[in-house]
Amino acid sequence: MAKRGKHYRAAAEKIDPVKKYELSDALQLAKDGVSAKFDQSVDVAVRLGVDPRKADQNIRGSVVLPKGTGKKFRILVFAKGDKEKEALDAGAEFAGGEDLAKKIQGGWVDFDRVVATPDMMGTVGKLGKILGPRGLMPNPKTGTVTFEVKEAVQLIQAGKVDFRVDKSGIIHASVGKVSFSVEDLAENFKELMSVLVKMKPPTAKGHYVQTISLSTTMGPGIKVASAAF
Repeated sequence: MAKRGKHYRAAAEKIDPVKKYELSDALQLAKDGVSAKFDQSVDVAVRLGVDPRKADQNIRGSVVLPKGTGKKFRILVFAKGDKEKEALDAGAEFAGGEDLAKKIQGGWVDFDRVVATPDMMGTVGKLGKILGPRGLMPNPKTGTVTFEVKEAVQLIQAGKVDFRVDKSGIIHASVGKVSFSVEDLAENFKELMSVLVKMKPPTAKGHYVQTISLSTTMGPGIKVASAAF
């Protein structure tokens, strides 16, 4: 087991590893345990009662956090003609087609989000082995394959977060920064949970939301009571 730093250990000592905290208490504990000099993310992990191997239970989607993410994303848009200009005017950092694809194939991945118009998916599909493992592959389910380029870019900058259940049935998502107030973090958290609950597959058996925990980028996990949302 890797040795934890003293700040992590100090934060962990304040947390009961068995107790499930009310949301506001859990968020305050997370904020109080931060000692790093940068503005850490507050991340949520939700274990769902689904089988990701089944297509109808492979939960994937997005949510626009009402209080934003606290991040500025470098957005790349695969588009051509008027849609390329629309992307740049909307605030995308990069826009283009084959030229960008060649740069990515050469090892360039200096961007955080990718949007593509449907007619560019033939080009984007060739980059699946590069973009896929990084969680950057555009997908209609998350609104990142669309001709509505301006709206897609603006939503990302406004606080749109994509999520996908992993092979263990866990959703990972950020709900803001430690610099946010407890109230703002709670509002973002509740919006995420609301979207997840609405996505419950009809074929999922048993308890859908099984466990919830939150943590800062460098902090210990804190269990959250499911009644918190």
